[in-house]
Amino acid sequence: MLTTRKYLLVAIGLLLVTVALRPVRRAYSHRFGQAAADRKLFHDGDLVFHTSRSEQSQAIQLATHSPWSHCGLLYQDKGQWWVLEAMQPVKVTPLMEWTGRGRGDHYVVKRLRDAATALTPAALQEMKTVGKGMVGRDYDGTFGWSDDRIYCSELIYKVYERSLHRRLGTLQKLGDFDLSHPAVQAKLKERYGDKLPLNEPVISPGSIFNSPELVTVLSR
Repeated sequence: MLTTRKYLLVAIGLLLVTVALRPVRRAYSHRFGQAAADRKLFHDGDLVFHTSRSEQSQAIQLATHSPWSHCGLLYQDKGQWWVLEAMQPVKVTPLMEWTGRGRGDHYVVKRLRDAATALTPAALQEMKTVGKGMVGRDYDGTFGWSDDRIYCSELIYKVYERSLHRRLGTLQKLGDFDLSHPAVQAKLKERYGDKLPLNEPVISPGSIFNSPELVTVLSR
């Protein structure tokens, strides 16, 4: 049996825990409410970017001179937002899971300037069909341009090009990027050995992000 003194100590302990958790609950409640409000701004076909915490993220940022190293396409299904992305393999991921993988949970959502007229129901359906055709394919760590394997910005570029005949960003060659940093050179050596395909077409997340055809919808 607990004595009066022990009851008092337990009560004080519970009170201290409750007080300590209040800032955590407030922060969580604010973040949850903010996320719910943010999602009301999204449209199917929006593009989402973040700075990945993956092993190759630093090399991508250094080579492209951009903080953006991963991207995907937003779609809503049964009241939930999903990201079509090229990971291993190409798949759809719940938005909250996707944003949680970014550095500092920071992400940016972009949209076609003329989305109101360009992204018709028929166009969106065609985009989903093209994207669905790539689901399950392996991730392309060598950034080749064939459809056998797919990387993140290649997925976005090809979905928009093949469904809307719109090219987002500037297609470059591997040799156009800044390959001088030791971290970049180490990753190139790991992926290609001594035979760099410098003429291979490449589309980077940063190039799509900077496309003049896009406007920023949200930055968190």
